[in-house]
This record gives sequence, C-alpha cells and structure tokens, in this order.
Amino acid sequence: MTANPYEDILRTRQRELYRRLHKIEADFEQPRNPDDDDRATERSNDEVLDELGLVGQEELKAIDAALDRIANGTFGTCTRCGRPISKERLDAVPYAPLCQECVAELRAGG
Repeated sequence: MTANPYEDILRTRQRELYRRLHKIEADFEQPRNPDDDDRATERSNDEVLDELGLVGQEELKAIDAALDRIANGTFGTCTRCGRPISKERLDAVPYAPLCQECVAELRAGG
C-alpha cells in the first residue's frame, strides 16, 4: 500500500482499463464472419467497442496525469486555481484535476 490511498485506487483502475483495452483490441483482431447479416452486427459492435476504447484511453490519460501529480506532490490541488480539491470530489473522481468551483465555472463558460 502506498502513502497516498488515491494512488492505489488509480493504479487499480489503470490496470482494469489496460485489461479492457487489451480485450477490445483482441476482439478487433478476430476474423470476421462471412455472413452479411452477421458482419453488419459485428460492424455495429465494433463501433461500440471503438467508442469504449476511446473513452478508456481518455480515462487512462487522466489517470496518468493524476499519478504524475502524486509524484510531483501536487495531487489534490486544483490545476486551475491552486485551491485544494475536496475529499468528496476525489472520492468520486480520483483523477480530478480541478476543484468543483473551477469545474462549475468552466461549464458556465467562465
């Protein structure tokens, strides 16, 4: 166990995402069915898998950035305003780079 409990959470999620992305990649490498109807279904499934893969890659980037902040000693500090990020926010989104106030400002167009 590390000194920062969020690091353990982030590393566990990172491993889960790598496994999921590996499975998605393996699915894309499977031979396609020669039947036209089945190929259409597979193409639809591929689109869903592709989207899941993209979302997973984005989450991995956010996790890597959070792990970098842990290594640099800046984890838990808003990257925009420099104020602390609440424990509640980090419990909900452990890789959150912004405090709730900055997220609200950005959503409001500020």
